[in-house]
Amino acid sequence: MNDTSKLNRRNFLKTSSLTALGTAALASVPAASQAAASETWPANTVRSLISKGDVVLFQGDSITDMGRSREKAGEPNVQPALGNGYAWMAGAALLVDRPNDGLKVYNRGVSGNKVFQLAERWQTDCLDLKPNVLSILIGVNDIWHKLNGKYDGTVEIYERDYRALLDRTKKALPDVKLVICEPFVLRCGAVNDKWFPEFDTYRAAAKRVADAFHATWVPFQSMFNEAIKLAPPEHWAKDGVHPTDHGASLMAHDWLKAVNHC
Repeated sequence: MNDTSKLNRRNFLKTSSLTALGTAALASVPAASQAAASETWPANTVRSLISKGDVVLFQGDSITDMGRSREKAGEPNVQPALGNGYAWMAGAALLVDRPNDGLKVYNRGVSGNKVFQLAERWQTDCLDLKPNVLSILIGVNDIWHKLNGKYDGTVEIYERDYRALLDRTKKALPDVKLVICEPFVLRCGAVNDKWFPEFDTYRAAAKRVADAFHATWVPFQSMFNEAIKLAPPEHWAKDGVHPTDHGASLMAHDWLKAVNHC
């Protein structure tokens, strides 16, 4: 194991306590859920989207951001820079399971962002990092800020801007491997009947974009639809939008499942 790999592994084992957190996140879920989650995150899966030496970048809004350190943002593979959500949990699992693969994991989620705001910072926060694997979760603010009167966008604008962003990305990074995550909400907290059925059109638009760009799709809404059969929505996201540790743990599990079975 080289010095960088040793450092990456030691940092995560020291600072994240990922295994303990994952266990705690599932502790109050019924046995059937725990059995499903026990399909452990695969290590060195030959079918993985992620190859040795890859730069993996998580992009999105507050669900990805989750309090990440801006001061440490330039450093790959450190917990403060990856925040406290699914991006950290998924990144930690990759680094612990694949310590010799020279992976570099970054998080550039920014709280409150909509698609057009990703575009405004895309050169610095994406293209300059030259990711081999680019994961994007975006969409909830595009409707939430419309509902609260802070934005006048539409689902057509969302899809148009999303496609333009990925066109730009593929021109600059033609070999980038894309992961598009399904926007999701749970019916609790800030999420009420006013969100529907419009929110579902954003989910459908994200899927069309994923299909058009041959991206790996991570079905987060479908995942949470199953999860609420086992525990109430508040267990997974108290305000209906931002996941608890329990919700983030499930997201990391399903993200890794998607990229390792592509």
